[in-house]
Amino acid sequence: MKIRQVVTLCVALVFGGASIVFAAGDEKNGHAYFTKAELPNMVNILPPFPAFESSRFVADQSQHLWGKLQRQDEARAAQAQRDAVYSMQTIIDEYGPLFGLEITKEGTPEIYSILQDVCASCDSIYTDAKKAFNRQRPYAYYNEGTLVPEKEEKHRYEGSYPSGHTVLGWTSALLLADINQSKEAMEALLARGYEFGQSRVIAGYHWQSDVDAGRMTGSVLYQLIRNHERFQEQLTKARAEFAEKTKGTSGTQAVASPAKQGGTGIAYSIDGTLASETTRGIVITDGKKTVRE
Repeated sequence: MKIRQVVTLCVALVFGGASIVFAAGDEKNGHAYFTKAELPNMVNILPPFPAFESSRFVADQSQHLWGKLQRQDEARAAQAQRDAVYSMQTIIDEYGPLFGLEITKEGTPEIYSILQDVCASCDSIYTDAKKAFNRQRPYAYYNEGTLVPEKEEKHRYEGSYPSGHTVLGWTSALLLADINQSKEAMEALLARGYEFGQSRVIAGYHWQSDVDAGRMTGSVLYQLIRNHERFQEQLTKARAEFAEKTKGTSGTQAVASPAKQGGTGIAYSIDGTLASETTRGIVITDGKKTVRE
């Protein structure tokens, strides 16, 4: 290949790929803990997805209808739309107030760095499984619209099982709950991490079993990451930074969820369903967690 052709190709790759890197978020600049070859093949771990028209598929269809009903709640629909943006910045915006400390590259470099590396590790564990299972997405199956119409064509023929967004959301919640180890923060972060996955059902991009498999995949990934020597060193520094930055405070913030919901007063149980006045246990209202006895 001539030198001019090589230069032209390199320029095309740099400028053509730049939009992909920056659009995806800062996690793409992180350092993944494992190569794809070092990770387990989730095809050998996850159960097969429910066959279309099987009895197990009925549950997925029921949850799909549940998700469409949730869209009638404007605040929950808006949250699902925000959760559809696959990026580290989404995690920071949505989980930050529950974490109890603003996460920035300059202000919390250790926490920012470990989150960046964990987010960068997520893609490698689920992409091959998506291709292997090659499950049809619900909006394609029903030939209907979603809450995020601008992404429909891009993902229409991409495998649905497991949910990659759920891997990102759940793994990030596990990490942040590992840094801020207070009971209140853990409950709030994991509840929000659960909602992040349910947002994919509400948006119409995933079946419930895709989301369930995404949480399992995220848990497998985080267990592997937690045993990584570099991660353990980073976690120690991140916890120390959190303790230093929240010295003299509870380390939690009783503020409205990054949902930016505007105070709807609508309550959800921890499984993401609407809560009634008689619902007991953990209830989330406008992003604020309470426990009903």
